[in-house]
Amino acid sequence: MNYLYLLLNIGSLSVPFLFSFHPKLKFYNYWKPLFIGISISLLIFIPWDIFFTINKIWGFNSNYFIGIKLFSLPIEEWLFFVCIPYACVFTHYSLLYYFPNLKLSDIISKTISHILLISFFLLSVFNYNKWYTLVNFTLAFVILALIVKKTPELLKTYFLTFLVMLIPFFIVNGVLTGSFIQDEVVWYNNLENLNIRLFTIPIEDTIYAFTLILINLLVINLLETKKKKTISTVHQ
Repeated sequence: MNYLYLLLNIGSLSVPFLFSFHPKLKFYNYWKPLFIGISISLLIFIPWDIFFTINKIWGFNSNYFIGIKLFSLPIEEWLFFVCIPYACVFTHYSLLYYFPNLKLSDIISKTISHILLISFFLLSVFNYNKWYTLVNFTLAFVILALIVKKTPELLKTYFLTFLVMLIPFFIVNGVLTGSFIQDEVVWYNNLENLNIRLFTIPIEDTIYAFTLILINLLVINLLETKKKKTISTVHQ
C-alpha cells in the first residue's frame, strides 16, 4: 500500500480545507499568516528531518510511499509539514469560534508553562546523548519560553485546544508508527529517544507535534497583532 502516507496527508487536510470556506469560520482569512508560519516551520523541521534520516535516527518504510524523494525525504514527509499544521491550526481557531470562553486562567496557564519549561529543560539536559530527545525538548523549551515572554495569552487557549488535537494525532501518528497496520510507516532508533511509547507512538512525538503547531500559531498571532496595530495607527 505505497500510497498510505499520502492518503493520511490528504485525509488530514481535506475536511479542514473544505470547511475553510464556511461563511461563519472564514478560515481562509488566516491563509497568508498561516503559510508564512508553515514556511518558517519548514525551515526548522526539514533540515532536522533530513539530518535524522541520513543518520538513521529515524527512517521510512518504502512499502508505504509512492517513491518520490527530495533531499532524502519522501515527498509525503514534506506534505506532512503542510497538511498537519493546516489541519491543526484550523482546529484551534474553529474551537475558539464555537467555544469563545475556552480559556485557562492566568495562574493555571502560567503554572502549566513553568512546569513544562522545567520538564523540557531537565529532559534535554539529562538526555543529551539521545539525539531525538535532546533536539525535540530543546526546541520545545526555546519556543515555549519565547511565547511565555512575547504572547502568553496564546497559551491560555492552546493548552486546551491541543488536548483536542491529540485525538486525531493518536490516530494519524498511530498509523505512521505501526498501529492498525502490519508494519510501521516511520521507524525510530530507540537508542536515540527515551524508548517510552504511547501505544506505538514515541513520547517525543507528542512534544514534536506540540512545538510544530505552536510555531505556526505564534507566527499567526504575531502577524495578526502587527496587522491590527497598523490598521489602528492608520485610523488615528
